[in-house]
Formats: sequence, structure tokens, C-alpha cells
Amino acid sequence: MKTADAIAQQTDPHLVARSTPPEKPGALHGEVWLTVQTSLAQKLIHGRDGTPEKPTIIGLVGFANRMRVIWQGARNDDPYADWWLIKVHEAIQVAEKYIRDRHTNLSTQLNEITAMEVNIAESQKPYRVPLRFANPYAYRGAQLIADLDKLVCMAMTARHIGMLSTKACEDRVKGCARKIRAIFVIPHNYRLLKIDRDTVRRAIGRSNEARQVMGVVPEDILSGERQAPIVPRKINLPSNMSGHVGLHPRSSDGNHHG
Repeated sequence: MKTADAIAQQTDPHLVARSTPPEKPGALHGEVWLTVQTSLAQKLIHGRDGTPEKPTIIGLVGFANRMRVIWQGARNDDPYADWWLIKVHEAIQVAEKYIRDRHTNLSTQLNEITAMEVNIAESQKPYRVPLRFANPYAYRGAQLIADLDKLVCMAMTARHIGMLSTKACEDRVKGCARKIRAIFVIPHNYRLLKIDRDTVRRAIGRSNEARQVMGVVPEDILSGERQAPIVPRKINLPSNMSGHVGLHPRSSDGNHHG
């Protein structure tokens, strides 16, 4: 015979509810937009095609596309891709500090103005673009452009009220833009050769070609001891498969940049 407590437990609606697995949350979705005020920032997003008179300028879009290739290489345990992630990360760190220092200096100068209230110049029609990148380094590149855009607005304001000469304003802006453009060029020296760490260690496959094109990968990177702070999850493939596995870029629409 069942006791009253046992029957009560069987019919307790709270216990019944707890025994049913809860429905899992749906997939996460979000949007990222980059809004800039200046034409310089807009140009750094899209870059410029080369002509007989002017060289090609790699913009954020081109940088993101190449970083996608490196990201896939690193996912497949290519030590050269890991090396390039480190190069990009370190260059971004340098550029971030370079721009931040100039922003802090200019902000201090503007804050020291007395008797005048100065509002930083803004565009009446800012440029806004959606960002749909497949790797985090492209977003870090976008943040650099946003930081530069803010600095340009401050420098133009300072020049307008006589705090900066035209040359001083241009020097600050051009110096920061050069740092960003130099970063966007780095991924274009990487070649996806479908190699992995085992291939490089054993000096087989296309590892010799990799050394000729990209140099000798540092030992601490080859061993995995040193890597960038943000890396993709590795896909470990048997060594005899590495030469037969290809990487295919994902299909993209007009707004997907890497």
C-alpha cells in the first residue's frame, strides 16, 4: 500500500514540471554596424583599386577576406597561419596605442580651453555599414577605423579653432592612417598551402615551398608554445589527409566581407 506522502509526490505538479527537460534557447543572432563621420574612414573601409597612376590600397574589406583564409588555416593547424595571427595581433596592439596616445593628448588640449565650450565636429550624414565578418580580427580592424575616425573629428575641430596648424593636423591623421593601412597589408603575405604542423616538422609535402615563400616559422610557434590570444578551435586531421583536404570560402552576399 502506498503511503499518502508517496501519492502526494507522484501528483505534485512541481515535481512533474521538473522532470520535463526544459526547452533550449534558440540560436543567438545579432547585428554589428560601423558608423563613421569622415571620408578618410570610409576610404579605409573599402580601400582603392590600383591604377597606372595610383597603387592599390587594401581596405577593411580586403583585410577581412584575407584574414578569413588565415583563420581557416589556423583552424587546420597550419603553424604559418598561427604565425600570421600573431603578427596581426601585435601590429593591432601597436596601432591601438599609437592612436590612443594621440587621442588622449588632443583631448587634454581641448579640455584645457577656458571660456569656450567646444563640441567635436560631426557629420550631418554619417556613413553606416553593416559588418558580417567570419573572424574577430576583422572586427578589431573595424574598431581601429572607428578610433581613427574619432581622432580625425577632434583634429579637424582643433584646427578649426586654431589649436592645431594645418600641417600638425594632417601629420596626426596621416600617421594613424598609415598604421592601419600597414596592418591591412600583413595578411596578403600569407599563402594557404594546405600544410599542418606535422608536415612542417617532417619537411614533407609543400613545407619547402612554405619556407621559401614565408620564411622559417619560429620554433616556439611551431611547437604551439606561443600563439595569439584569439585563435580558432583546431581541427586535428591525420597527417595523411592534410594534403587532400581543401578549404572552400563560404558563399557570401554583397554585404558579407570575410
